Amino acid sequence: MLFSFALEYAIRRVQVNQDGLKLSGTHQLLAYADDVNVLGGSIHILKENAEALVAATREIGLEVSADKSKCMVMSRDQNAGRIHSVRTDNSTFERVEEFKYLGTTLTNQNSIPEEIKSILRSGNACCHSVEKLLSSMLLTINLKIKIYRTIILPVVLYGSETWSLTLQEERKLKVFENMVLRRIFGPRRDEVTGEWRRLHKEELNDLYSSPNIVWVIKSRRMRWAGHVAHMGEERGVYRVLVGKPEGRRPLGRPRRRWVDNIKMDLQEVGCGYMDWIGLAQDRYRWRTLVSAVMNFRIP
Repeated sequence: MLFSFALEYAIRRVQVNQDGLKLSGTHQLLAYADDVNVLGGSIHILKENAEALVAATREIGLEVSADKSKCMVMSRDQNAGRIHSVRTDNSTFERVEEFKYLGTTLTNQNSIPEEIKSILRSGNACCHSVEKLLSSMLLTINLKIKIYRTIILPVVLYGSETWSLTLQEERKLKVFENMVLRRIFGPRRDEVTGEWRRLHKEELNDLYSSPNIVWVIKSRRMRWAGHVAHMGEERGVYRVLVGKPEGRRPLGRPRRRWVDNIKMDLQEVGCGYMDWIGLAQDRYRWRTLVSAVMNFRIP
């Protein structure tokens, strides 16, 4: 707590260049515990703001770890990423194309597929650590499903409330879950040939009575959308997730946004024509929709 108080005091004293710290129309210096994220509109402004932060923390005895600090350029200009590092007065920050911040993988192209890949790697590692339990003949099926839902699934669903998924990412998540379920339920003997075979997707759906991983993500996203709708436009979370970025979009098909997923989820339960922000003001009705999304089944 003493460290957090000291860092908070230093950050509030930072005199940053306000021209570069803009996030959805607001000036931002993001900090959580000892993880600080400095935003800048250019390399020059980023250097100035980093130096201001270093100077403010040095006055109270704190030092910025240059080895753990990275720099990432996010730009549509391909030439913008040629710089190899950012140098300040006494430190050099390595430029990277992706890094992990607060448990989430951030990339210079703001790529959700890369985040899904990273999450699935963590899920596979977690599944491997309990593989003997999932394949053990001493444990019941229900107990194995509880292990999956309490140990493996939370690792894979970390931060899923803010994901904007396409059908390709949803398919990858379903493949991962089917892989885990096949280890839980084991093979089945074919009635015709008598040979052992792995279970098909339809058989897994019948055996696994709980909602699949995609519907769990949809319900979590809907639940989080209800919280965002009640925050109001003055909150930064609302402006980031709901607000529209300034400027003109590039040519080609636009990326699927988080808001687009919310509208698609509502459309699946018959409310796609309604304003989701106004709909979320009725908490009881919104909880009913979240439950409907969780229990939705494709006929």
